[in-house]
Amino acid sequence: MVKTVEKMDDKQRFKLKKFVKELAKYRGRGTELVSVYVPADYDLNKITTHVAQEQGTATNIKSKQTRDNVINALEKIIQHLKLYQRTPPHGLVVFAGNVAEREGQQDYQVWSMEPPLPLKQRLYRCDKEFILDPLKEMLDDDDCFGLVAMDRREATIAVLKGKAIIPLSSTESMVPGKFRAGGQSSVRFARNRELAAKDFYDKVAMLMKDNFFEMKELKGIIIGGPGPTKYEFVDGNHITQQLKDKIIGIKDLSYTDQFGLQELLEKSQDILAEEAVVGEKKIVTKFFETLAKTPGKVAYGKNECLKQLSMGTVDMFLVSDVVEEEIIDEIMKEAEMYSSNVSIISTETREGSQLRDIGGYAAILRYDAGEGY
Repeated sequence: MVKTVEKMDDKQRFKLKKFVKELAKYRGRGTELVSVYVPADYDLNKITTHVAQEQGTATNIKSKQTRDNVINALEKIIQHLKLYQRTPPHGLVVFAGNVAEREGQQDYQVWSMEPPLPLKQRLYRCDKEFILDPLKEMLDDDDCFGLVAMDRREATIAVLKGKAIIPLSSTESMVPGKFRAGGQSSVRFARNRELAAKDFYDKVAMLMKDNFFEMKELKGIIIGGPGPTKYEFVDGNHITQQLKDKIIGIKDLSYTDQFGLQELLEKSQDILAEEAVVGEKKIVTKFFETLAKTPGKVAYGKNECLKQLSMGTVDMFLVSDVVEEEIIDEIMKEAEMYSSNVSIISTETREGSQLRDIGGYAAILRYDAGEGY
């Protein structure tokens, strides 16, 4: 089984991405921009004491401008930390510095946030830029799953990275068909067929090892295909034990090519129930099903969706990830006022492409607008 870990929702991911983007644009003239990371469950008083000590050490900086900027930035952080009685559950990040555009001017700013995922790293650093790598890693921390669609004729290997199926390898077998050639005994034909199948299974297992073995972010492997082949492959002595231990599901399929990978993903929703890709597919599918059955309970198109949102009638607002960040930010703020949900839909999925093709905006309403409420 795959260990359950905390996940960011769309709103948290969007806010973190915006926060990182905002801070990434600042540059100091010296090593004067201060970054402080407080891990979850770490004593905040110790951090405050450490920052105060660094403030004393900063008096030794030779450059007066850099010295003043560091000391003042540290004072901003000390005062800001006093706003917290204890470390937030996921930890805390605080950034401060003089971000004035012109040299000689002063514009001391401080930013902070509780990360959406538990922070494991303690860090203090003065640099020419804010240290953002730990936060960027949270944004990149998508679960990764191996996918194998196979029968005795062919096998296709891919990885599910975040929301995208990325094909990696494919191979065809030399297993003869079910009907033997004339002059060949049925026993010998069956034996040769089984030997060819074994060779093919070994080849697929080697491709899995080549593609998956060094993939540290791999959370699990799902194997599918028509008939009993997939079980013969998994139960036989073909797959290295480290990868066999990562197999979390075996599914019946009709195909083994690119369609097979899509089918495998769709049939693995019980396994990937926590994955964003499955959640997005369900939301978009629900929208189109509602559109077909109860068209008065949905809206699509930018103007109509924004109108419904401002009226407080939206239950779920769907917006494509190709929409400008500033517009998504406004949608988030408006939705919060009316307790509406927002889902940012990736165009990497088939359903996400459908949403993009109808304009990138859709909404599932709280009631049927055609009923005259």
